[in-house]
Amino acid sequence: MEIGRRIYWDKATGNVILDTGERAGFVRESTQEEDYMTFQALAERMPETVGCLQLEYGQFASDFSECNGYRVNPETLELEFSYPNPNESEPEEPTYQVSLSEQVNELKQAIAELTMLIATS
Repeated sequence: MEIGRRIYWDKATGNVILDTGERAGFVRESTQEEDYMTFQALAERMPETVGCLQLEYGQFASDFSECNGYRVNPETLELEFSYPNPNESEPEEPTYQVSLSEQVNELKQAIAELTMLIATS
């Protein structure tokens, strides 16, 4: 069995409170109520101030491995990632953006549409 990560985040700021991580093998998926009883970071919070994002196993895997931070946009409820700048010697303030994998998929779609337009011209 494979279980995707569950990300709990502060509804006011989008900051991640807890990432349960991915699990595989002989595991059982917990409920959100069980998570609140298990994890101290959740137990000390009021549930109505916390959002929860359930991901599929492997979803955004490359983004998580390459990013240096992530959050949930409180307005769009979408994950946003910050990536290190290889040209900077010192760490800079994180700039959050839509995942690179989503950006690549959007570009592939745009190229396919443009290719079809050119072929029909």
